[in-house]
Amino acid sequence: MRVLRDPLYWLLGVFLLLLWGLPHSAPLFAHWFPQLERPLYQQESFWQLALAHLLLVISGSALAIVVGVGCAVFATRHGGRAFRPLLETLAAAGQTFPPVAVLAIAVPVMGFGAAPAVMALFLYGLLPILQGTLAGLDSVPASSREIAVGLGMGPWRRLWQIELALAAPVIMAGVRTSVMINIGTATIASTVGAESLGSPVIIGLSGFNTAYVIQGALLVALLALICDRLLERLQHALSGYAE
Repeated sequence: MRVLRDPLYWLLGVFLLLLWGLPHSAPLFAHWFPQLERPLYQQESFWQLALAHLLLVISGSALAIVVGVGCAVFATRHGGRAFRPLLETLAAAGQTFPPVAVLAIAVPVMGFGAAPAVMALFLYGLLPILQGTLAGLDSVPASSREIAVGLGMGPWRRLWQIELALAAPVIMAGVRTSVMINIGTATIASTVGAESLGSPVIIGLSGFNTAYVIQGALLVALLALICDRLLERLQHALSGYAE
């Protein structure tokens, strides 16, 4: 019964049901949009688009996590504190660029496909992770560091077992924000030839096909809600561990 009361399972069930049921829903959308000659998106499988969308988000977010956490750790060390304002400014500048502009710049260099989309997601998702990691590391009590030194821990062991462990919930909050941004931003990846759940949305907008837009947008929204719930649980688990 606890499973039935959990919104996550309901969201996941609805998402999977739509992935399976949308290809068979042509009569329903034809009834809702009788003016459309083709009311159901059929160019690619919705399962294929969902997996491609997830892969884009995971790739861009993983790259942002590695770079964001790494830069934050560097900026909080003795030799990197002077570079902290520069790193924060660069990360903020990356997010101020519209994703479409990033794609337009990246395509001539990287070509069409997933690569420029991943680059746009990386730049757009970097700032929340960098800021979250900096805030998390700054919140680690000085007494915890002193105790670790007293126990004879080396710098890397202190960083991994004390600082990052205590900062993990705040870091996870930044990761959660970044992933949510990237799930929405990945919808424009189809404009540069990458498959994503944004394909029905983009094609629907260009062809004035509202049914396509609804089909793609509904799946993207459900995917974002599911990922947000999953990351929220991971954040709570890390909070309990840090305590």
